[in-house]
Amino acid sequence: MPARSASPAPSPPGRPPGENTYALCVFRSALIWNDLQKAGVPDVAGVCCHEVGATRMFNVVAIKQRYPGHARQAGLVALGCGPGAYLSRFVVVVDEDVDPFDLEAVMWAVSTRCDPDRDIDIIRRMWSGPLDPIVRPGEKGFSSRAIIDATRPWEWRDEFPPIVEFKAERLQAVRARWGARLRLAGAAPVPAGAGR
Repeated sequence: MPARSASPAPSPPGRPPGENTYALCVFRSALIWNDLQKAGVPDVAGVCCHEVGATRMFNVVAIKQRYPGHARQAGLVALGCGPGAYLSRFVVVVDEDVDPFDLEAVMWAVSTRCDPDRDIDIIRRMWSGPLDPIVRPGEKGFSSRAIIDATRPWEWRDEFPPIVEFKAERLQAVRARWGARLRLAGAAPVPAGAGR
């Protein structure tokens, strides 16, 4: 029998989509939503444990803010509840006008509603395990977490700038003209040698 090394090899991270990532995304999202409700977090509008985070490491919670600290409460509970505790990495909390399943909308909220100095909390020494690829072999057991508050700031949410959106017809015209060159989703590919 071969001798076993003191430190097992790092676990290779799987890149989604995989055989079970979509099902686990839906399943874990529902479990975290249930635990948020059981913990008394009001007005949860949606939860998504994204496939890009192997259904554990990148989770989004949408809420309708009701009081100061509501976003932090939702983030902390999502990180600490049973299905959210093991191997989590990021929890992004967004307002109810952001679809938690739409990563582009989530990143828009992070980009426009999050001040990194004020709105990102790092929590250290949280539960990890042997499948966590970022933790060095021999140091398994703990990792850090980030709560990203991408909600309108509570103190001035009613004064926060309104959202500017283009009309659907204008967006279609831009996609038709520039979609292939900008590699926008659903655009036809650029023919080889075009634009030279």
